[in-house]
Amino acid sequence: MSAREYDLLVIGGGINGAGIARDAAGRGLGVLLCEKGDLSEFTSSASTKLIHGGLRYLEHYEFRLVREALAERERLLRLAPHIIWPLRFVLPHDEGLRPAWMLRLGLFLYDHLARLQTLPGSASLRLQGTDLGAPLQPRLTRGFAYSDCWVEDSRLVVLNAMDARERGAEIRTRTAVESAHRDETSWVATIRDVVSGRRETIRAGMVVNAAGPWVSETLGRTLGLASRATVRLVKGSHIVVKRLYDGAQAYILQQPDGRIVFAIPYERDFTLIGTTDVPHGGEPGPVRISEDETRYLCDCINRSFRARVGPNDVVWSFSGVRPLFDDAATNVSSVTRDYVLDVSNRDGRLPVLSVYGGKITTYRRLAEHAIDKLAPYRPGLKPAWTATGILPGGDMPNADITRFVGDLMARRPFLPPMMARRLARAYGTRTDELLGTARTLADLGTDFGEGLTAAEVDYLIDREWARSAQDILWRRSKLGLHLSPEGQARLEDYMTGKASAA
Repeated sequence: MSAREYDLLVIGGGINGAGIARDAAGRGLGVLLCEKGDLSEFTSSASTKLIHGGLRYLEHYEFRLVREALAERERLLRLAPHIIWPLRFVLPHDEGLRPAWMLRLGLFLYDHLARLQTLPGSASLRLQGTDLGAPLQPRLTRGFAYSDCWVEDSRLVVLNAMDARERGAEIRTRTAVESAHRDETSWVATIRDVVSGRRETIRAGMVVNAAGPWVSETLGRTLGLASRATVRLVKGSHIVVKRLYDGAQAYILQQPDGRIVFAIPYERDFTLIGTTDVPHGGEPGPVRISEDETRYLCDCINRSFRARVGPNDVVWSFSGVRPLFDDAATNVSSVTRDYVLDVSNRDGRLPVLSVYGGKITTYRRLAEHAIDKLAPYRPGLKPAWTATGILPGGDMPNADITRFVGDLMARRPFLPPMMARRLARAYGTRTDELLGTARTLADLGTDFGEGLTAAEVDYLIDREWARSAQDILWRRSKLGLHLSPEGQARLEDYMTGKASAA
């Protein structure tokens, strides 16, 4: 049996790999994406969940990155209004740290590096005696406000993969690329299903190495090539505690070590706190927060908030390894968050493009640049298109999620309001596909708790590559924070039964 042939093999199912596969498929390439785990299982689900310009990057004069990120922030808000929404940030002025004039100048640049279209600009604030200042310690009497966006990061990855598939790409999760080499006409790769162990040989004209923390390892061990760039692995960790304050605003808190830490309303009942920046010298696989990181984040909150938190208040934590392009910066917090795309070929043919660095906000532009770099090897590609390509579920009138939720509740009056809002925020206009012909809650099948039903689980298995309870509880959703142990056990049994029947 001859090997299946593709135009492009993408290694890695994080945000960059999924974005590149989507862009390439939309330009007419035959694409295979292989991810050894679940989509977004590692770095891409461990972000601070922000689509932002990167206010602190201005201190390091990364004006190009900030300008690009700010433009992408507005664009992505239009393309995925169900999983991305505006978030107002409060930046208290802390005497003895960055002076007020510096903060004001930084926010002026933030407002003007890219044209504001949707989000309001920055403003000075009096915090003392106000609702915004109420959660803060009395010494923090004034500050500033500015706008960025929130994103469901792991869902952003899945939606890009869905759109890639709908445009003809083949997406294989739990599939490792074991080895690949060039012959006279193509890349020849051996891929392995990590569940069944089945191996297969495929051919591709081009390869994208979007393996994130494994980019150097993939280039060397898998593709047999020397790396021409260096990755600096940095661990970022977050903690989640019971909600610290009322209101929809987030806080960005300056620290004496020069870093900043976010406190963000999270999943209705919680506050998300992060992130750390710690050099990572071990394997780039699954990582855990350390006791030192937990204490550091608690101390950051206790410096600024009236409420005090300690390690025992942490209800969940998550960590990821960020593969930053090594620009030789001495401080890990000042290492660039920009990306580098390196292309190598043999005699002008059979290229491999490796992705170094990057941030979730600029993934779409990174993907566009990546395919532009590969375009000379495949003449006749369709033009770039993703700047206006709405992601699955985002095609609601005027990108108005509030109106969409109201319409959904009118069409499906049996849905409890909280459940309707969660489904709309997760699936947008695909919610009706999930609900099918249901006219009552009972029509949606087994209720695992918190509005998670068999109909939703089946949709996630059939449409979104969910294979385990963990995929659903922590990446397709964050219901792991809400679902009872009994509900989680019933979901596990249900998923096991589905896998056995497959």
